[in-house]
Amino acid sequence: MKVVLRDGEVVERSFEEKEGKKAFWHTSAHVLAQAVKRLYPDAKCAIGPAIENGFYYDFDFPVSIQEEDLIAIENEMKKIVKESLSVQVEEKSKAESLEYMEKIGESYKIELINELPEDEKITFYSQGDYAEFCAGPHISNTSHIKAIKLMSLAGAYWRGDEKNKMLTRIYGISFPKASQLEEYLHMLEEARARDHRKLGKELELFALMEEGPGLPFYFPKGLVLKNLLLDYWRDVHHKNGYVEISTPIMLMKNLWEKSGHWDHYRDNMYLTSVDDTDYAIKPMNCPGGMLVYKSKAHSYREFPMRVGELGIVHRAEKSGTLHGLMRARCFTQDDAHIFMREDQVMSEIQGVMKLIDDVYSQFGFPYEIELSTRPEDSIGSDEEWELAINSLKAAVEGMGKSYVINEGDGAFYGPKLDFHLKDSIGRTWQCGTIQLDFQLPQRFDLDYIGEDGEKHRPIMLHRVVFGSIERFIGILIEHYAGKFPVWLAPVQVKVLPVSDKFADYANEVMQELDSKGIRVEVDARDEKLGYRIREAKMSKVPYILVVGKNEQDSRSVSVSARDAESDKQEVMGLDEFCEMISDVR
Repeated sequence: MKVVLRDGEVVERSFEEKEGKKAFWHTSAHVLAQAVKRLYPDAKCAIGPAIENGFYYDFDFPVSIQEEDLIAIENEMKKIVKESLSVQVEEKSKAESLEYMEKIGESYKIELINELPEDEKITFYSQGDYAEFCAGPHISNTSHIKAIKLMSLAGAYWRGDEKNKMLTRIYGISFPKASQLEEYLHMLEEARARDHRKLGKELELFALMEEGPGLPFYFPKGLVLKNLLLDYWRDVHHKNGYVEISTPIMLMKNLWEKSGHWDHYRDNMYLTSVDDTDYAIKPMNCPGGMLVYKSKAHSYREFPMRVGELGIVHRAEKSGTLHGLMRARCFTQDDAHIFMREDQVMSEIQGVMKLIDDVYSQFGFPYEIELSTRPEDSIGSDEEWELAINSLKAAVEGMGKSYVINEGDGAFYGPKLDFHLKDSIGRTWQCGTIQLDFQLPQRFDLDYIGEDGEKHRPIMLHRVVFGSIERFIGILIEHYAGKFPVWLAPVQVKVLPVSDKFADYANEVMQELDSKGIRVEVDARDEKLGYRIREAKMSKVPYILVVGKNEQDSRSVSVSARDAESDKQEVMGLDEFCEMISDVR
């Protein structure tokens, strides 16, 4: 597949490559706009980017558009694809661009062009009777688009500002093969069945209340799950030489000014005032960690210092972006900050990579690595950024791992490695990250006494493994479809007496299991056994134990395993079952 870049250069790119997907979906967005203009000549085009999965385009329609109207628009898109239109690129001056857009009455485009510098050369991409200014890239011909599906409608304020007009956003997806669209739609169907918000409610794990949008409420079983993850986190970090701290949830404005967050991240922060002093609720843990480091003098002999924090953070996410646990306003970050000497940078980056690999393997997640480079809004010198980027590259290559470059998507203070794990239905999620930072140690004037007796500046790594505990829980719910492995299941065993005559023995079984650290419940409600068995299966408990007269007399249990190939029950001695479940969990 040929991709046309902004300067008119044509390169070969696969759809599987990031740039190939972006060009493919960007061109598909233009095809959508072209189809809309053919069907609704008076519609105004706003913006239409490629996104993580597909594309969207915002329109100002002269009439109300409904879901059923998408069929006609999609059919028109298919006609355009069949016309096999080649994509052409040309440059225009700002004046020429404004003249063209004024001629066709595209007011939103005019607004965007007016904000560009006077000497800006503006690229226009055209296909048949449609032309639009944008930076590209695009595929060379619309005929490469073999499958298109318009997915949904939504409202979107122009430029994301609630003071502006509400536009109509149309979402779509496209592929170079029809079979890929079929696979994608099947994945979406599977994803709906696994939706963590639906399963979270059914399995009594968590809820999101209208009294606190984006602020999760954990129920007892959900908190068991969260604490199991936190216990596991603490265990693996202790084994890897980390200590744990806790810093305040709210700190003064001057701290955030010093860290750079006030200038670069304030829009995402919740602000308050105490005793006429401005404070911010922390959106991340780093500045508090800097204060802990500065609380005492340090020697080179202490390095590397690996300091972890399971810190609760709050971020002012817009209501339209909230999505269950995946995008919340309050969550726990499994942060750690590693303070080190220059000669330790390589080994520490690789040590974190090994830890991330071990953790993801525990849950059965393969992953890919992305190296994000310097963004436009950044701090630090070119030399520091080049050194940091090259250090991350060398560390990954030294581990024999492959990676892709994500230009301009680093943190404002340093480049980063992002770890994108893949779940059981093929979706990817960015969770772990390693950020190499030369800036905060300078801003906070951190130092240590070197072997030469002089003061030196430490280098720092920021890193997370889960990323957000809440988001990781959401991913796990969907990855396992609620069927957590035995060690992670909030309830591992449910005991069902066949009638209330055997409730005492059921409680005896529960006490025996509980004494061995097994998470167990008894369901002795006055309901038919078949009903209680079905409910236990719906709750996705790994083991259901049925007990009656035979089991009571022989001190045994009838075992139904959730993942067994058949529904046949196996009779086991109670001690034998305890030993078996202890081994598998």
